[in-house]
Amino acid sequence: MDGIKRIRLANLPTKIERLDRLSEQLGKNIYIKRDDQTGTELTGNKIRKLEYCVAEAVANNCDYLITCGGIQSNHCRATAAVAAKLGLGAYLVLRGNEDASVEGNLFFDKMLGAEIKFVTADEYKYQRAEIMEGIKEELEKKGHKGYIIPEGASNGVGSLGYINAMEEILEQEKEMGIKFDAIVVTVGSGGTYSGLYYGNRINNNSATVYGFNITEAKEHFQEVVLKLLKEISQYTGKEIPVAKDEIDIIDGYVGRGYALSRPEEIEFLSYLAKLEGLILDPVYTGKTMYGLVEEIKKGTFDKHENILFIHTGGIFGWAEDQRILLR
Repeated sequence: MDGIKRIRLANLPTKIERLDRLSEQLGKNIYIKRDDQTGTELTGNKIRKLEYCVAEAVANNCDYLITCGGIQSNHCRATAAVAAKLGLGAYLVLRGNEDASVEGNLFFDKMLGAEIKFVTADEYKYQRAEIMEGIKEELEKKGHKGYIIPEGASNGVGSLGYINAMEEILEQEKEMGIKFDAIVVTVGSGGTYSGLYYGNRINNNSATVYGFNITEAKEHFQEVVLKLLKEISQYTGKEIPVAKDEIDIIDGYVGRGYALSRPEEIEFLSYLAKLEGLILDPVYTGKTMYGLVEEIKKGTFDKHENILFIHTGGIFGWAEDQRILLR
C-alpha cells in the first residue's frame, strides 16, 4: 500500500500469545492477538483504522473529526483521543440518553474534550449520516473544516488498517514458526473483518477468516463486507472477486442484542478471566469468544488446528448493566 497516507499512532506490532489452559480444555491451539494493547487512550482495533482515516483528514486540511457510535463506543473514545493528540476538534454523535451515567467511554469522551450530540435510537439508525452532515455544515459556518468518519471507521480507507494487521500476522507466523489456519474476529460494523479478509486474500494466505456478528444478522454483514471490499480496492488498485457465500460469518451470538448481555455470557467472561487472566468486553470480544468456544464444542472448527483470535479491545465498555450480572 505504498503511497497511501498514514499517521502512525498505535503501538505495533501487537503480541500474539497462546491461551494455554483454554487450549488444553478445548483440544485446540488457541492464540490471541492483543490489539487491546495498541495503546491506552487509543486502545483497541479502531486506532489501526484511524491511522488511515485521520491521515486522509489532515491531508485535506480538516481540523474537526466527526463520527458516531453508541454511548459507550470504543471508536468514539479513540477518535476523541486522536483528535486531542493531534490538536483537532472532535464532534461525536452518540446513540443514547443525555442523562445517562457518565462512566466508561462516555467519561473519557468528555475528559478528552469532545463535543457531543445525543440522539435517539431511531435517529441514529435512520438519520445519523444526515446529522453528521448537518454538524459539518454548522462547523463550516464557524470557519472549520470537518471530516466525517463512519461508524467504527468502517469504510475503505479505515479498513486498510487491518490489511496491515494481516501482513503483521504473517510476519509473526514466520517468527513464531506457526501457521494459523483460522482467524476469528468480531463483526460490529464490518471494517476490521473486511481488512483482514482482503489482506488474507491479497497475500494468497490459506487461513479462513471467521467473523462473529454481535448485532444485525449474518446476511446484513455479508453485504457490508462486499461493499467495503470494493471501497478498499479503490485505494489499493487491486480488486478481488468474492462471492457472498465466501464471507464466513457465524451467526447466532447476538443474544439479547447490541451491548445487552445474557447471564451465561457474563459467567463465561468471569470464568475466562480466572482461567487465563484475560478480560474481554461484554459488547464485542466477549460475545465472539463465547461464540468461538461454543462452536468448537459443536465441531464447527474440527478442520482447524491453530486458531488466532483478534482481541479488539473494549475494556472501558464495561458498564453497570454488565457489572451487575457478576454480583
